[in-house]
Amino acid sequence: MNEENLIDKNIFRLISYGVYIVTCQDTKKVGCVINTLTQVSGTQNPIITISLNKNNYTNEVIRKTKKFAVSILAESMNPQVIKTFGFSSSREQDKFESVSYEEVEGIPVLNEQVCGYLLCELVDIVETETHDLFVARVVRSTVLNDLKPMTYQYYHDVVKGSAPKSAPSYVEEAITTSQDQEVWVCEVCGYVHYGPIEEGFTCPRCGVDQSHFQKQS
Repeated sequence: MNEENLIDKNIFRLISYGVYIVTCQDTKKVGCVINTLTQVSGTQNPIITISLNKNNYTNEVIRKTKKFAVSILAESMNPQVIKTFGFSSSREQDKFESVSYEEVEGIPVLNEQVCGYLLCELVDIVETETHDLFVARVVRSTVLNDLKPMTYQYYHDVVKGSAPKSAPSYVEEAITTSQDQEVWVCEVCGYVHYGPIEEGFTCPRCGVDQSHFQKQS
């Protein structure tokens, strides 16, 4: 049996996750959505870990600055904010242009529809094939309200959101088509489009234009 067939990728959606926005700052404000955050040690010496794709610009900036913040998203968070921070790159877009935030010790932190935030200093990096595990000490934290934190299951089942292809929990969408039908796949979120792509087409899932779609043979 092929080793790949031994893994049902949907099992990873049954693991409990939250939804967070990691932010940092170098020459500009940078941020992205993550769903993998773990508390490692107790509140007397709080250590957490987060996972980031190696190709993510936020990964690059945290390596350089050694500092980042984590905003804990509430269930009431505007899905457009998650879409902006999850499906575009801070290299090309100012993700903070349309969100409310404040700077805490030089790090931008979201302050609307978030439950609170953690300000962290990098301790260590554990590298894997596609993602890096950032181990960090929490140096400051604030609970902002009593809103209910968003879980990853809530994001999928209620918000009807999806994960970018760079996310550790991404599950590839199955392609079912006849031989004479065009099939295009979004390189950002994995959305599958059937039929020709017209000029001006944008991905209904993540919003990128047709240049990010790859035709399947």
